[in-house]
Amino acid sequence: MQKLKQGVADLVEDARKIINEVEVEEAMRLAKDEKVLIVDIRDVRERQRNGFIPGSFHCPRGMTEFWVDPDSPYFKQEFADNTRFLFHCAVDWRSALTVSTLEKMGFKGASHIKGGYNAWRDAGGPVEIPPERKKS
Repeated sequence: MQKLKQGVADLVEDARKIINEVEVEEAMRLAKDEKVLIVDIRDVRERQRNGFIPGSFHCPRGMTEFWVDPDSPYFKQEFADNTRFLFHCAVDWRSALTVSTLEKMGFKGASHIKGGYNAWRDAGGPVEIPPERKKS
């Protein structure tokens, strides 16, 4: 097995030192603000299986940097129209790394929800479960 210079837990810990983490209770309050966009970076299958935060914008983790960059051909207008962005994944490792990367890119207004979707759901935050997809 290859020995890594820095494991993923270390990367996440380093990210937490430079990003803004929002407690789930504050995230629930902020979700009511029209200038705040909750950004779900989980895989589409996670959203289908476990549900999602109503009104959240789905931005798959692999596309985040491309969708926030106005010079990218993949830029999404959602990242120009809001002033604050609350990113989340299932727990919060992927969103911590995402927000850290966005900080390095110079993207403003990005935070992440500490504990992610699971913390939101467990705290009684509203969730939407999509209808079951028919298997073809």
